[in-house]
Amino acid sequence: MTRADAPGGGPSGELPPAFQRARDALRAVLDGPSPRPELDLEDMPAPQRLAPYAAALSGSVYRDDDTEVASGRLIVLYDPAGRDGWENGFRVVAYVRADLEPEFAADELIGSVAWSWLLEALEPAGFTAVSGTITRAVSESFGDKSDEPSATELELRASWSPTDSGSGIDMAGHVAAWCEVMGATAGLPPTGVTALPDGPGGAGR
Repeated sequence: MTRADAPGGGPSGELPPAFQRARDALRAVLDGPSPRPELDLEDMPAPQRLAPYAAALSGSVYRDDDTEVASGRLIVLYDPAGRDGWENGFRVVAYVRADLEPEFAADELIGSVAWSWLLEALEPAGFTAVSGTITRAVSESFGDKSDEPSATELELRASWSPTDSGSGIDMAGHVAAWCEVMGATAGLPPTGVTALPDGPGGAGR
């Protein structure tokens, strides 16, 4: 989960307490029950050059037929020296990719809606200095593949700094927010809400 480089720091393998707590929170999410049955989370190698300390998760959302309809990555970066715009030395980087049904792909507001899902999901955990982009990509097939239907994907890339509510940083809450956005982009209803049986991909759209 973690690639760490601590030049001038403590003994090899020793982590700053703040990052150790963040890493423990990610491990607890991986070791605990999945936030929702359609979601599969895994440990993944973290980038080594973005910050002295980093940890990362990957996730996928599956339909009942085991078709992957959304995927993502969440990276937690920590620099004990601090950086401009990094609250408490932390920065969280998130990526989400999801297949879009044609009727949703044609909606010009889908980018704004997806961004609002992220902000709403992050609100309980506490965040600041959020930024990002949302892209819709259309893939068309030609030649021997011309009979394959066009496909549209939504990609969300965002970063933000987690804030301390007074009792510490709720890193598990940030993971939950990322999971919620993956589910929403895949057409799943919010956690705890049952989809309508005849809905075109769930109530979360």
